[in-house]
Amino acid sequence: MSELVEHVDERDLVLGVVERGEAEREGWPHRIATTICRDRAGRILVLRRSETMPRFPGYYDVMVGGAVNVGESYEEAAARELSEELGVRVPVRFMFKFLCREGISPVWFGVHEAVVAEPLVPDPGEIGWLDWLTLDELRDVIDQWRFVPGGREALRRYLESGSGSGAGELAAG
Repeated sequence: MSELVEHVDERDLVLGVVERGEAEREGWPHRIATTICRDRAGRILVLRRSETMPRFPGYYDVMVGGAVNVGESYEEAAARELSEELGVRVPVRFMFKFLCREGISPVWFGVHEAVVAEPLVPDPGEIGWLDWLTLDELRDVIDQWRFVPGGREALRRYLESGSGSGAGELAAG
């Protein structure tokens, strides 16, 4: 059975339910819930997607997430994805959403943040590598490493929103 998602419009209003593959083939916007994770020291979690992932295998990302299920809120999906991908159950805080036209098809990214203090148990089918990076370390790699489309934009918007220490530093760099 294919993954069902809500086909949404340019304002993120639901138009109907479709298979995710169909939404991607047709270029129909759908919803993706993501979370930018920080540790108590303010470092940001960076991960490399597993080479077996169907979308963007081996790409780096600062967002943990996935498709929002039919009838699910961005926040519910973000919390579910953190549990599935990192094995953690922590509160997520909705930050903003934006329509990203880069990548396979247009998607509405619902971006959240979470402070993660517990040990991570990454799903090896989803995550090939991860580490906590400082803003200086991120600044050194953000334009050199191959990031998932929209990842840089989400991070820049996140930092410009005043979240965490060093807000705006990466965005200006």
